[in-house]
Amino acid sequence: MGAHLAGKTAVVTGSGQGIGRAVALALAAEGAAVVTNNRKPGRTSQSDQLDAAKLAKLPPELRRWVQEEYDRYGGDAETTAEAIRNNGGKAVACFADITEFDQAGRLIDTAVQTFGGVDILINVAGAFGFSPFEKMTPDLFMRVNAVKPLGYFNTCRHAVPHMLKNRWGRVINCASRSWLGDIIRHAEYCTANAGAVGLTRALAVEYQHCGITANAFSPFARTRASVDLAAYDQAVDEADRAFVGASAPTVDRTPLPEDLAPFLCYLCTDEARNINGSVFHLAGNSIGLYSDPVVIRSAAKPAGQRWTVEELIAQADRLLFQGYHSITEQYAK
Repeated sequence: MGAHLAGKTAVVTGSGQGIGRAVALALAAEGAAVVTNNRKPGRTSQSDQLDAAKLAKLPPELRRWVQEEYDRYGGDAETTAEAIRNNGGKAVACFADITEFDQAGRLIDTAVQTFGGVDILINVAGAFGFSPFEKMTPDLFMRVNAVKPLGYFNTCRHAVPHMLKNRWGRVINCASRSWLGDIIRHAEYCTANAGAVGLTRALAVEYQHCGITANAFSPFARTRASVDLAAYDQAVDEADRAFVGASAPTVDRTPLPEDLAPFLCYLCTDEARNINGSVFHLAGNSIGLYSDPVVIRSAAKPAGQRWTVEELIAQADRLLFQGYHSITEQYAK
C-alpha cells in the first residue's frame, strides 16, 4: 500500500462496481479511509437499458454473453468496502440515494462520524438511457439528470462546508465526452454531463483560495454500460438505435476501470493542488486534457450601432466563419 493519501478520508459515490469500485480500492491503497456508496444493497443482474423484453430479442449467443458480462459486474458498496478491509485498508459502506438531499447528507455524515471528516469527494454515480429525442420521455430526462448534476450538487453541498473548515479538499466529478454532444441518441445524458462540468468549474472558481480543488473526468472504460452499448442496437428497431451513423466500441478492447484510478488518486494529492477546474479524458493509460472554451473570433460594430440581418448575410462568413466546422461535421468523420 502507498501513503500518498494517508490521513485523508474519501467518499466515492457509485463505488459498488465498475469505475467507482476501482477508484475506491485505489484510494484505499494510497492510505485513504474510504466511504463506499451505492443506492441499495445487493448485486444487480439486469440493466435498465436491456430489460427482459429487449434481451429476448437478442440472438441466443449474444444474450448469454450479455448475462455473463452483467454477472461479472455484480457487487455493491459493502463488497467494495469488504475488499478494502481485506487488503488492510479502512472502509465503511453507506447505502444512500444521492438524488435525495437528505440521503446525500447522511452519506457525508457517515464519513465525518466514522473517520472524523471528509477530505475527498469523488462522484462516479450515474444513470443513462437511449432514446431518439422526439420520443424521449420526461421521466427518462429527469431520472438521468437527478443523479448528475443534481445528485452531485447534493453531495458537494454537504461535503464542501467540512472542507472549508480544514481549508483542504478535493472534488472530482465524473462526466463524459457527451458533455460536448455525442454520436449516441441520449440528449438527457449530454445535458447531465454538461451540468456536471458546469458545477465542477463553478466550484473550482468559487473556492480557489480555500485549498479546495474541483476537477472532472470523462472516462472510457469497460463497465456494464459498455455491455449495454454493445448489445442495445441489436435489440431495438432501426429507428430507435442508440448510435447515429456509427457502432459501439468492441467491449473486449475497452480499457479496464483500474487503468483510470492512478490519475484520479494523483488529483487528490497535495502535489496536484494547482490543478483546478479542468476536465480530463481518461482511457486506459492515456490521459487527455480538454481545452477551455474560449471565444476564437469576434465581430463588433461601434458603440450604439446594431447589426442588420443584411450586413450579417454579407459579412458573417468573412468576419466569423473562416475555417469554421460545425459539430455535425466533427461527428460525421
